[in-house]
Formats: sequence, C-alpha cells, structure tokens
Amino acid sequence: MTDRRRTPDELLSAASGGDRRALARLLSLVERGGPPARQVAALAYRSGREAVTVGITGAPGAGKSTLVDRLIAAVRAEGTPVAVLAVDPSSPFSGGAILGDRVRMQDHALDQGVFIRSLATRGHLGGLALAVPEAIRVLAATGWPLVLVETVGVGQVEVEVAAATDTTVVVVNPRWGDAIQANKAGLLETADVFVVNKADNPGARETRRDLEQMLDLSPPGDWRPPVLEAVATKGEGIGDVWEAIGRHQGQLAADGALDRGRRERLEREFRAVLAARIERDVEAMLAGGDVGPVVGEVVDRRLDPYEAADRLLEARRS
Repeated sequence: MTDRRRTPDELLSAASGGDRRALARLLSLVERGGPPARQVAALAYRSGREAVTVGITGAPGAGKSTLVDRLIAAVRAEGTPVAVLAVDPSSPFSGGAILGDRVRMQDHALDQGVFIRSLATRGHLGGLALAVPEAIRVLAATGWPLVLVETVGVGQVEVEVAAATDTTVVVVNPRWGDAIQANKAGLLETADVFVVNKADNPGARETRRDLEQMLDLSPPGDWRPPVLEAVATKGEGIGDVWEAIGRHQGQLAADGALDRGRRERLEREFRAVLAARIERDVEAMLAGGDVGPVVGEVVDRRLDPYEAADRLLEARRS
C-alpha cells in the first residue's frame, strides 16, 4: 500500500516503527493543513509523548546550518537520535521550502539516527505558529527524543520558532551591531544561549562584550544566557554550545520551568487555533456576500464599524 493510501493512523504506526517515508508523509500532511492535518495533529497529541526541543535562530548568513550540522554530530556521538526541522520561507511560486539547509547536512543522510526535514507553512491554518509545534509533536509521537528547529527567516519567523521550543540558541556574527533591531525582533528576550559564530573573524570579542552589556541591563532571572564563541566550520566551540544547552535544560527541569513552559505553549497554541478558526469563519462570512448591506451602512456612516461587527456576530449566534 502506498503512503498516499494509508490512513494517518497507519502512517503514525509505521513511522513509530522506523518507516521514514511514513514520517515524511505525516509531516507533509501537517505542512499542507486541512482536515488530514487536523487528524494527524489529534493522533500525535493523544500520544502524550514529548521531545526535548532546541531552536537555533539568527539572521541569514550567521552560520546556523553549519552549527546545526556540528551539533548533530555531537548529539550522535552520545548515541542520541535527533530530528531536525529547517523552517524555511514558503516559495511564492510552488509553496515549497528552500532546501539549502538540508544540502549542508547531507553528511548525516545515511545515519538512521538522524532525520532532517525542511518545513514550509504553505496553506497551513495559523501559519508557523501552528505548523511548527504540530510537526514537533509528530516527531515526538514517533519516537524522536530530541528535535532541533532551525529558522531561515528573520523577525517574526524567528520569534515564533523560539516560542515553540524549550531552549533557544541565537546565533550572531562578529561586528553584529544592530542591537536595536534584535530587540525589536524579540530575540534578546527569547534567547537562552548566545553564540558568536565565525569567532575567528575580527570583532568577535567586541560582539561578545556588547551582548554581555545588554544582558547586564536586562532584568535578572534564574538563568543568564551564556555568550559563547564558536567557529562552526572548524568544529570549534561546539562542545561548549551543546554543554550550555544541556545546562539550560537541567535548569528548566530543576525549577519546574520546563513543564510550565510547555503548558504555556499549549495555551498559546490553543489560542492560535481558536483565532485562526474565527478568522477563517469571518473570511467565509465576508465571501458569502451577506454582509454587503451592513458594509454599505458603514461606508455611508449610518453605522460605526464596531456596531456593525456586533450586529453581524449577534446574527451569526442566533
């Protein structure tokens, strides 16, 4: 039976048994959205299985893919299976994902303890905010204990991915001086580990100092993000990065923040699902043409927009 003919239940069972094609099919269903994606999400959710999740984010060109490649090697040296989600912008032409990251990680292609997948939002209801946690849940449900999530985009994409993981690693380069932009993107608030990659280039020490000074101005907490230097292309500093990730995970588990964070993520995910469903219903209402007269009253200023919205919602409830 082909993957396209197998039900989500059958695909999940096969993927849990090590069938990588079945797992790829499940993730494709999640990517595309719609009723099949909802069925997959429900099955994965009911499994109750969790994975350790690490987000690796930062501006394009920071060397994230090379860093992830080296982290995979460090993880596999310990014997731990690891899955990687490379979250790419959706192509405006095909809806597919940019596959550059997967090309860089081909050294692990024959390792059965490594699964690498590019993920694009395509038509998924709720976009990245829902596609990423659902994909992570599928990987956890099928037995992957560790998931690395790498972003290609910047800004809101990075923040959404960081919000979906237990530990967030922010990768910067020497002479990274746009601290204001990073603050706007929320990266300083979401970072658990900073990595100054390409640290063999001029300006690495100054960048590390600038980050430390910004952290000095931040409110104190139970965890101060370490600022580490690495040269991913040479494999330098990778052990320190992996050790810092482990320490952060230990801190989260020790003070109960891991469970709290996961509960908060589920709450945010539920809110995102609810908002997306309501938005879809509103779009359907507008497309149906039933709101034309009300819109006309708003345009003619006989009805203000708030009163018009209340009238439509009340009519829908009745």
